[in-house]
Amino acid sequence: MKPAHMLVLLAFAVGAAAFAADNTQPGQLSPPPGIAQKTRDAAVKAARDAEAASRKAADHTKAALQKSEATAGKVSKAAAEAIRRAARKAAESATRFEEKAAASADKALDDSRESARAAAEEGKKAAAATREALGKAEDASKRALESSREEAEKAADATREALKKADESTRAAARAARDAVVKTTDAIRHKASRTAKQ
Repeated sequence: MKPAHMLVLLAFAVGAAAFAADNTQPGQLSPPPGIAQKTRDAAVKAARDAEAASRKAADHTKAALQKSEATAGKVSKAAAEAIRRAARKAAESATRFEEKAAASADKALDDSRESARAAAEEGKKAAAATREALGKAEDASKRALESSREEAEKAADATREALKKADESTRAAARAARDAVVKTTDAIRHKASRTAKQ
């Protein structure tokens, strides 16, 4: 058999194998409906998980700020320790949100990817702000006993300011996460209605 004939037969064989391995139905340009549905479900679940985590982070940060404001002007080891524990909880929640928002951005659909990335970016900022507030709270807790009253008050004020920034940041992150959920569900609705019209 001539090499040219062998090449033609080989090309046919490879083409047939590729066609047989393809899950896409004839005339269907997109992946099979089951895979597309799983992708959409995963995107919605990831966006909702991130949004729930952002709410928790915002709640914990607000609680830490309220605790800090309630003890303004009172320098005690117990108050400083309570604020430190609340700030730690807020930082842990913000870190979980940061992780969930990153996962949501990875699973986002094309039409909602920008809003998911914005939420992930806000999540990063919120996590950084709450970690900074935790650092200040830990410093204030140490100074409550070891330093003069004036230094302890300065540390408590710095903690309060850091918690205010963290509160603003986590609220912005929660808004971005809510927006990402809305964009994701809208994108799915639009895709479904386009598919129904075809």
